[in-house]
Amino acid sequence: MQRTWIDPKVRFEDLDHSAKIVFEDLEPRGEKMDAGDAWKDSWKLEAPELAELLTLHQKLREEIKSRWNRSLPFADELFDRWERASFLGFGKGASIYDSSLVLGDVQVGEGTWIGPFTVLDGRGGLRIGKYCSISAGVQLYSHDTVKWALTGGVADEERQPTSVGDCCYIGPLSVISRGVIVGDHSVIGAKSFVKRDVPPFSIAIGCPARVVGRVELAGDSDVRFVYDQK
Repeated sequence: MQRTWIDPKVRFEDLDHSAKIVFEDLEPRGEKMDAGDAWKDSWKLEAPELAELLTLHQKLREEIKSRWNRSLPFADELFDRWERASFLGFGKGASIYDSSLVLGDVQVGEGTWIGPFTVLDGRGGLRIGKYCSISAGVQLYSHDTVKWALTGGVADEERQPTSVGDCCYIGPLSVISRGVIVGDHSVIGAKSFVKRDVPPFSIAIGCPARVVGRVELAGDSDVRFVYDQK
């Protein structure tokens, strides 16, 4: 795995892109990479107005890689997930990625994690409880424009409050439609479409989602998943 270093003292318009500008390996093997190989869009190096941004990006991604062994989009390198949650009035310790879209009246409880590339639609009111995990790509809606579209804009959009209880896990790329209530301590499987209420302590999966089992808390730190017998 290789990391690219650009000397912040060098003006980008003065770089010789045919030269080896400063590349090194995480595990040094005496290898060097040509700048042209690292930058397929090398024209970006020629834009002086990008110099400070590129230098900042280099420093931030190195620090994040070193601390947590991860690589993030530039916006998530720049901004703090917990600060954004605080700005939105979410509960203590909640966090939300910069790539998440938040609309309207959205309330989120303490300790809840809102993953990247999510949609929180509060046009009709959206509540998410405490200590929930809202996985990447999840979309939670409290309004839709189905009738508006089908009537050529004659019908109004429809709004209903949507609620996710405390201590719920919503799997990646799941969609919860307007008016749905997901009860406390429930699990929604990945890529599910939830259009009906889910009782507390339920396991629901599928498109459309159906309840296939229940969640049983075993003491303070363990959970059992009990699936229905067919």
